[in-house]
Amino acid sequence: MSQPCPTVHPPRRLARTRRAILIGAANLLAVTVHAADPQPAANRLRIVVVGGHPGDPEYGCGGTIARYTDLGHEVTLLYLNRGETSCPETDPAHGSTMRTHEALAACAILGARARFAGQCNAHAIVDMPHYEAFARLLNELAPDVVFNQWPIDNHPDHRAISNLTYQAWLRMHRVPALYFYEVSDGEDTLMFQPTDYVDITALEARKRRACYAHASQDPNHYYPLQSQVARFRGLEAGCQQAEAFIRHARSRRGLLP
Repeated sequence: MSQPCPTVHPPRRLARTRRAILIGAANLLAVTVHAADPQPAANRLRIVVVGGHPGDPEYGCGGTIARYTDLGHEVTLLYLNRGETSCPETDPAHGSTMRTHEALAACAILGARARFAGQCNAHAIVDMPHYEAFARLLNELAPDVVFNQWPIDNHPDHRAISNLTYQAWLRMHRVPALYFYEVSDGEDTLMFQPTDYVDITALEARKRRACYAHASQDPNHYYPLQSQVARFRGLEAGCQQAEAFIRHARSRRGLLP
């Protein structure tokens, strides 16, 4: 369900503060580290990674996305909005065009497809009509695995996409596996205790390229901070760099790459 974005004046460029990275101790007895093994064509999966904005899936699990597509799986990045009002000194229409082009470029790097849910940046609506519209979209994509943003998050768009996705997942005709991912720990994601990891050491450079495709979002500032998280998760998982996930208790194991 699409909605018109409100008319706003271009925001002033604000001084950015360094993101605090709050990472808890790992529960090593409860975690699983996943590495890639070739998949036969008959076992190809449909993966959907949802995100509040263009860039959230790429920063949170870009390495995992790349590993899936390298194995021949089909990955769709489903963005709640187009980041219309997130480009300083530009109007929402131009911001939407800019962020859409960045999202398409990032998806091309990762070998994924982009879809947009039609909501507006910073004005997310979570109500029954939008639940139903999002459920129809997710059922249309018919995923085997869904990656959702963790709901305990300081950003309202992250909470919105998480709630919409979870409600849709509960009602899906064919219920896929569900994993939650983290992004901008400390500033956005909070209280994230992983159950599973994916080793992205060999794919970090490609993830970096995908994140830097979002040039309007100051990747020189944000990507090094996300890299700190990946290195710490790597220490937890026993590799150089990893992405961390929380597997829903009702989801079967063995579907991470």
